[in-house]
Amino acid sequence: MDDDASIRALHERNRIAWNEAAVDYDRRAGDLDLYSRGQTTLKPVELEHLGDLSWCGRAIHLQCASGADTLSLHQLGAREVVGVDISDVHIANAQHKTEALGLPARWYRTDLLDTPHELDGTADLVYTGKGAICWLQDIEAWACVVYRLLRPGGRFYMFDQHPIGWLFKEDATAYEREPEWSYFRTAPMVSRGWGEEYVGNLGKDPSEMAEKYDRLWAPSVVINHLVAAGLVLDRFHELPDWPYSFPNFKHIPSPELEALPQSYAVLAHRPG
Repeated sequence: MDDDASIRALHERNRIAWNEAAVDYDRRAGDLDLYSRGQTTLKPVELEHLGDLSWCGRAIHLQCASGADTLSLHQLGAREVVGVDISDVHIANAQHKTEALGLPARWYRTDLLDTPHELDGTADLVYTGKGAICWLQDIEAWACVVYRLLRPGGRFYMFDQHPIGWLFKEDATAYEREPEWSYFRTAPMVSRGWGEEYVGNLGKDPSEMAEKYDRLWAPSVVINHLVAAGLVLDRFHELPDWPYSFPNFKHIPSPELEALPQSYAVLAHRPG
């Protein structure tokens, strides 16, 4: 594992990159209209796994981005939601939603590893997902944060892209190996710019965009660190459902895509 200073430095670079990307988030999301109609931004499989959250006093969303899924947890019944994200712009977007909708939400702009200890032991549910943990450089420390936030008996849920998809070329017409990647790669990958199907490069040349660093964390690594931190695994699912609103493999037919898992979900709890 990298030393703490190196980890924090990469997280800081990711903060700068996400501040660039987050500028475009509210325009694309249309979240306010969804919430006014009683809908959510959560995917069908998430709705199935989470169910009615009226039992949940406080839900904490780690790496909450601009708060769309955070506020969706309130729509499902959580009485209070808390979002944590490293991006200043994401948190500003989330705060704007809260003020516009008058929903019971609190937001923290911080490196996830520095999530305030005032929240320790207060979460009935800790949630994360859809492209979050790949931006973290220390999965062991992340799992410890999840554990300390949960009250005894509290539940953890995550739904994310299955990293096996990282091994294949996005513009191919059938699964074609991306030689740069290994499923067992441990070093971060550096890149600039964002995919056009996502937020694009906002009128800039990719070389002008901030560097960002992501890592492939295999589900087994994620689960083992959660268990080592003290959580009890309840369920693990590998799923054909694509987790994002934008396509990844645009030219591969769905039946072929679904021959490999596109996402996975983990449900666990802190013992009481």
